[in-house]
Amino acid sequence: MARTLEHGDLPSLARGFSLLGSGGGGTTTMLELMLADADWPLTVHPVAGLDPATPCIAAAFAGSTYLLTERIPGSDPFDELITAAERWTGVRAGAVCPLEGAGLNGLTPLTLAGRLALVDADFMGRALPRLDQLSLFIDRVPGTVTVCGSGAGGVVLIETDRAADVESLVRGAIVQAGGAAGVVVAGFTVGDLIEHAVHDGYERALELGTAFDAAAAAPLSELAGRLGGRMLGTGRVAAVEAAPSDAYSSAVEVTADDGALLRLVARSEVLAVLRDGSLEAASPEIIVTIDSISRDILQVDGLSIARHVALIALPAPAWWTERPERLRQVTPSAFGIDGLDAA
Repeated sequence: MARTLEHGDLPSLARGFSLLGSGGGGTTTMLELMLADADWPLTVHPVAGLDPATPCIAAAFAGSTYLLTERIPGSDPFDELITAAERWTGVRAGAVCPLEGAGLNGLTPLTLAGRLALVDADFMGRALPRLDQLSLFIDRVPGTVTVCGSGAGGVVLIETDRAADVESLVRGAIVQAGGAAGVVVAGFTVGDLIEHAVHDGYERALELGTAFDAAAAAPLSELAGRLGGRMLGTGRVAAVEAAPSDAYSSAVEVTADDGALLRLVARSEVLAVLRDGSLEAASPEIIVTIDSISRDILQVDGLSIARHVALIALPAPAWWTERPERLRQVTPSAFGIDGLDAA
């Protein structure tokens, strides 16, 4: 059944997508401001609620989320990309879904909900850093095209069977665009989402955000339970170190309140947590970091020395754990970090 989203749902929805970011995905403030004047209420359709033949697109912002806060996108940031995709595929889109069901990109398709049917499915179910990790690409759905802004009104369109090419070419276009750009994936239908996407991200985000708000003043252990997660520990950040073998990875040491040493391994998202050297949680589980005092949901770069934090693990989207070939795309070893995959 379709769900109606009211403007009053936006803060809880944003908090839910922040939780699903696992320390990444970007802050949602910009999208919340962009959606303040949207034509509320908005309708979100389940995958089964639309004609499976409906042509669909997925939309997201990629690159540096910090640059997006300095260079606010225009009122129609995806128009040129959608036009290019429709010209190439020869079909007009009738629906839109998130590319990434976390962080600011969970909210991004809401900017298009006035002209396209909004579908409750996405290609990650959490935050992931690379386009070759999209479920649509991992399952090798044929006929997809990816369009990215390249700056000064230009676009780059990529049609390839190699997901790694999409990742590398889009990243190059983003650099040309100044570090941040819109991305649209097209060439698939709502019917393709049945098997090749993570479902009900809006439902989950709204449930998580509502539960988080309801437990704002509750003990942290109770908060974890209300979120359907498990508490990994609480404590004070004692050190933040770059990994010697990987310039993109960092290790955050937390002196736990119970005397243990917690070690977080992160890239743009938190990928694993160890307690006294033993693995406690690892991607694709969603590892949430919260300021124990303010209850702010933290990005990885918010894990600063002396900050008091709580670590909570939320269940991984089931899509990733259904098949071994999917799971191995999102474990820590998929990011080049060995020895931290869950048994």
